[in-house]
Amino acid sequence: MQTLQISIYVLGMLIALALIFDFMNGFHDAANAIATVVSTGVLKPQTAVAMAALFNFVAIFVFHQLTVAATVGKGTIDPGVVDQYVIFGALTGAIVWNIVTWYYGIPSSSSHALIGGLVGAAVAKSGTGALISAGLIKTVVFIVLSPLLGFLFGSLMMLIVSWIFVRSTPRRVDKWFRRLQLFSAASYSLGHGGNDAQKTIGIIWMLLIAAGYSTAGAKEPPLWVIVSCYTAISFGTLFGGWRIVKTMGQKITKLKPVGGFCAETGGAITLFTATALGVPVSTTHTITGAIVGVGSAQKMSAVRWGVAGNIVWAWIFTIPASAFVAAIAWWIGHHIM
Repeated sequence: MQTLQISIYVLGMLIALALIFDFMNGFHDAANAIATVVSTGVLKPQTAVAMAALFNFVAIFVFHQLTVAATVGKGTIDPGVVDQYVIFGALTGAIVWNIVTWYYGIPSSSSHALIGGLVGAAVAKSGTGALISAGLIKTVVFIVLSPLLGFLFGSLMMLIVSWIFVRSTPRRVDKWFRRLQLFSAASYSLGHGGNDAQKTIGIIWMLLIAAGYSTAGAKEPPLWVIVSCYTAISFGTLFGGWRIVKTMGQKITKLKPVGGFCAETGGAITLFTATALGVPVSTTHTITGAIVGVGSAQKMSAVRWGVAGNIVWAWIFTIPASAFVAAIAWWIGHHIM
């Protein structure tokens, strides 16, 4: 693969843009990790975001294999088409879609916005031949599979817990799960950091390989890339996306501590599994599916299906919308860089 002729200033600008996306990913997706624990009243918002941010960063010590980063960096688009304009277009498309959905309080996927951005910029440059079907198919399959797994694990957890505590008083159950929800929220934040930070690692890694600062055969990118991406997403989470918290925590279904525990645990199981398989899944899709699963395990009418339906439409539009913006940004990049 031919090495790009790219100035150190442009390279630095693109890395900074990637870290801005990473920060926004944490900011946008903070609601996924904290909405349930805040809405059930187990933690105050400030405490919840601090805990989520901490475990976002702690994930760096847990997920040593950068399988998700490898999928994004080497398995989504042909490395041969990667240049500064493709990276600029991909990141701009993802950031713009994140801002729009954050503003309107829509819990869309930052992950799929990034994948859509890569697709749009790569196709704008070289057509559909630039896409790697295996990596994209795996990602698209999990667009459907991750909320279904979240739903399955969330509802199963709710049924198991209901069976175990069938003879316990509501007060005793509430007391136990107020404590246990601290563990489940921490686990979900760990899974969030482990999967989502690696997506930005993959983008910067892709850029460094194209610019000749890393080799295509390297097993992982430089350590500074890993640390900076985990740091950026942690700070993003710390500032929190408050517009989305209410939608995730209360509008889909009314949650109690036991329901919050089951949703977070079901979501965490899904994220840990996907990260081990190297699949860049959406934490938004996963926790939404888990919350719906918990609500429907109690009774179908407990779920506000209209709200859930609106969220699904946002999922459907994320990749094409961010791809469209990325294609425009790719063209703009050629005129300003």
